[in-house]
Amino acid sequence: MRDKTIDYILKSTWIAVTKMYNEEAAKKGSTMSTGFALLSIDPEKGTPSTALGPKMGVESTSLSRTLKNMQDKGLITRTKNPKDGRSVLIHLTDFGLDMRDFSKEVVLGFDQAVKENIPQEKLDTFLEVAEKIQDMITEKSIYKNKVYKNA
Repeated sequence: MRDKTIDYILKSTWIAVTKMYNEEAAKKGSTMSTGFALLSIDPEKGTPSTALGPKMGVESTSLSRTLKNMQDKGLITRTKNPKDGRSVLIHLTDFGLDMRDFSKEVVLGFDQAVKENIPQEKLDTFLEVAEKIQDMITEKSIYKNKVYKNA
């Protein structure tokens, strides 16, 4: 079998993590997307809906669908932003706060399990490599001067 590419390893690992999170979330009738949104909303002040998409790194269409589902399930409420009447603040309900705690427990549990099974030196190298990949992408240095044969 040929060597796996770095992007294949990244994507297949993330798919496995997503599947694991969705299986855990399903135990409480939730999803990974909902858990991620719950963790991205300020539990005390709420979060402007316009800030939530960029904070989570998701498209507005996906976010709108997730927020509607969260509101239908009683996890959030939407109120007019007193500082900007054109935007909406997303607040967690008591049920939303409980589910946020559950989501946080799941994420921290995964983090702890990885730390217990992988030596710190290897984790440090992994984090360094991941940060470098992100920097290369942000700086657009990967395909900067690439010329394709069939373009």
